[in-house]
Amino acid sequence: MLTVSHLIKKYGKQNAVDDISFHLDGGEVVGLLGPNGAGKSTTMKCIVGLLRKTSGEITIGGHDHLSVEAKRFFSYIPETPYVYDLLTVQEHMQFIAQAYGVKDWKGRAKELLELFELDDKANKLGRDLSKGMRQKVSICCALLPDPQLLFFDEPMIGLDPKAIKNTKQIFKNLKEAGKTILVSTHLIDSVETIADRIMILKDGSIIGNDTIANLKHQAAQSEISSLEDLFLEMTKDA
Repeated sequence: MLTVSHLIKKYGKQNAVDDISFHLDGGEVVGLLGPNGAGKSTTMKCIVGLLRKTSGEITIGGHDHLSVEAKRFFSYIPETPYVYDLLTVQEHMQFIAQAYGVKDWKGRAKELLELFELDDKANKLGRDLSKGMRQKVSICCALLPDPQLLFFDEPMIGLDPKAIKNTKQIFKNLKEAGKTILVSTHLIDSVETIADRIMILKDGSIIGNDTIANLKHQAAQSEISSLEDLFLEMTKDA
């Protein structure tokens, strides 16, 4: 579904992303973990085309990641949600439906807004929404076209506990439906119960890429009490 080969992103002489390669199969939920500044958001922005990569190849569904065909495969939820100030919540859903050619979208939009407790905010303007509400709207818009691949950049930030629980359940439902999800975060407990696999970034390089089960086994062998402690040990400065 997603193949990243020798991706490099430079800022001046500094490699923000340093020659990373990985592959995501259909139906996988993969956590992209790393401390702040590790290159998680930069990697994701290069994949979805918001940043121009310095070198490397990225394909989505067998298509170059910048092609129209590739863009039909995925939705992207940024760390800082963007909504239009003068569009209502309902108009955001309508806009996405029209952009992606989603037919009979109103029923699906109603379900999503109810799930995230936004149904009573349907006529509220974007400029009047809190950050948490903006994040919920962003997630609803991403799910509306029913994409095969979803990119979530720090999706739990700004959400209340109930919305976090709902988001995790949505991840599980999407996985069961054969969707592929890449979630970037610096909090391992936000993906520990939903991810099949974890990739760990440090200083722009992948320093770990394994299943949750194998990482737990590695932690036990090293007499480390939790995945969180293993993550902190792997990413600490030398």
